Amino acid sequence: MVEARRAENSLARSEQSSGVEMNGRDLSVLERILTDRDGCGVSDSQAQQKTNNASDTQLGIAERAFSAAGAAFLSAIIVNPLDVAKTRLQAQAAGVHYSHPLSNIIGRMAYFGPNMMFADLRCSPSCARAGVHGTVSICPPDCFQYKGTLDVFIKIIRQEGFSRLWRGTNAGLALAVPTVGIYLPLYDVFRNRMEDFTAHNAPRATPYVPLVAGSLARSLACATCYPIELAKTRMQAFKETQVGKKPPGIFRTLLGVLSSVNGTNNSQNRLQGYRVLWTGMGAQLARDVPFSGICWSTLEPIRRRLLNLVGEESNAVTVLGANFSAGFVAGSLAAAATCPLDVAKTRRQIEKDPMRALGKTTRQTLMEVWRDGGIKGLFTGVGPRVGRAGPSVGIVVSFYEVVKYVLHQRFETSS
Repeated sequence: MVEARRAENSLARSEQSSGVEMNGRDLSVLERILTDRDGCGVSDSQAQQKTNNASDTQLGIAERAFSAAGAAFLSAIIVNPLDVAKTRLQAQAAGVHYSHPLSNIIGRMAYFGPNMMFADLRCSPSCARAGVHGTVSICPPDCFQYKGTLDVFIKIIRQEGFSRLWRGTNAGLALAVPTVGIYLPLYDVFRNRMEDFTAHNAPRATPYVPLVAGSLARSLACATCYPIELAKTRMQAFKETQVGKKPPGIFRTLLGVLSSVNGTNNSQNRLQGYRVLWTGMGAQLARDVPFSGICWSTLEPIRRRLLNLVGEESNAVTVLGANFSAGFVAGSLAAAATCPLDVAKTRRQIEKDPMRALGKTTRQTLMEVWRDGGIKGLFTGVGPRVGRAGPSVGIVVSFYEVVKYVLHQRFETSS
């Protein structure tokens, strides 16, 4: 009996030890698998990113374009006043004079006639700084000079009306919707394919993929929609010089650009006239390509780190917060870094002499700005530019990614 019990105990001990050995083998195999995975350089964040890219590729171009168009529409309306302020400050630094349209004697004679009576040419009816010169009540010149972003807002509202802060919004929407509708979907496509390629062929080049993808996508979008950008800048920079006349829209603005060259029957000059519609595109590309490169190479690491903090529990709110935060920081940094190129772009776009506009390069424009205003001139309007770009990039990227997220969730639930 005792021997039988000893045999049972020894059998139980052998089974227990074999179980431990089996569990040990399982643990060692598991450790080896994890070690091999880490040795291949596939971290948790990279694995999650691959999963996100795989799900991201399930969305078509139409869904991406819809998401981008909605984001551009929202951003263009919200930040347009800052764009107007930035353009006015840069145009003033370039020599554009802002004053009452009837402040010169020729304009008053044409409007009132030779027997004109008293003319009230104050910047606004509430201005107490105006003086009477003969039969004309007129403000001093500094009433029409902008001293900063807030001063632009105050004077535009007082002199032109609150709605003028949204001057060029129709051009901005006509520009932003197709541009962003081309830009963001192309960026997604370029980034996903380049990351797949570099992951298998050149892993060290993967961190530079957002920079290259953003620069390529922005270049194609800019070249496609540039004439509308030209019209928008001119609409924001110039006041209407005739009292009571509605400012020109996109089509009339572009016709005005063409009319300065197409007044002759020379076919070569007519061809150059159409080139005028792309005046300053070199400066635009010189601004937008570095902007996109800086923006995306800053945005992607911040966004991925914020999303990795959430992990598998991400939802529309966390996607919105992570993308807006990353976009705000990246857009602000990129806008500040590329402000001198934005100044050069504005100067070239508001140039009214077509021959001078076609003959000047971006480098010559930058040297001219440096000669006239130094470092301060190169960063004219940096405040409203940064104040516009940060929220704009944050709104566009977050709205775009949230709509993509919602569409992807619907795609998963329906399949």
